[in-house]
Amino acid sequence: MDKYTVITGASSGIGYAAAKAFAVRGKNLILIARRLEQLEHLKSEISEISNARVNIITADLSIIENVYDVYLELRQYFVETWINNAGFGNYSLVAEQDLNKIEEMIKVNITALTIFSSLYVRDYCNSPNTQLINISSAGGYTIVPNAVTYCAAKFYVSAFTEGLARELSENRSQLKARVLAPAATKTEFGKVASNTKSYDYDSHFKTYHTAEQMAEFLMQLYDSDYTVGKVDRNTFEFQMGEGQLPYAGK
Repeated sequence: MDKYTVITGASSGIGYAAAKAFAVRGKNLILIARRLEQLEHLKSEISEISNARVNIITADLSIIENVYDVYLELRQYFVETWINNAGFGNYSLVAEQDLNKIEEMIKVNITALTIFSSLYVRDYCNSPNTQLINISSAGGYTIVPNAVTYCAAKFYVSAFTEGLARELSENRSQLKARVLAPAATKTEFGKVASNTKSYDYDSHFKTYHTAEQMAEFLMQLYDSDYTVGKVDRNTFEFQMGEGQLPYAGK
């Protein structure tokens, strides 16, 4: 059976760049996002650099029924790597945040990620050479002003995935769980988080990474034996290591 890499949130940013990075390695892809036009454009770009098979699925993952439906559809494939990249941020004070946006953010960043992760672990925990990579944030290890709720959501992603990695290891499972934690990355993130049509990364950050650079870091984590790949918010160096959070188990 052919093997596939699933990437959610693949229509832009890190997911878009990661899809191309996996395709260069000849990995067959299943790309999931809301925007069909961008997914079709990505599929066309991949066809110029790789012979990898590319399947696209359009779905709004803030609708939880869609999450279950997408996973059910993917049961016909063997998924060797699952990357939960879909998500978005929010810049505002807690007292001023748009609760409709926050509700949607929590559904995508936390609920959909947890459901996909749980179903994938259930089906693949004993399958050799399988990986689950969840995209957190440097804000999933440090509370950032004006982004408290977003950081809290990413703290969940970090804690959930690090804990899952420990659980899998203690149960001698074949599947590996990993966390990628980017810092500022030039994508659509700034526009969405700020509710603006444009966002100048140069005026907001002294330095930042491109989506392509973060995709390279993701591939380094993918190739490693480490659990966490994290960008240092001060030096912007990419560092890999074991779990960062306290653990009460073995």
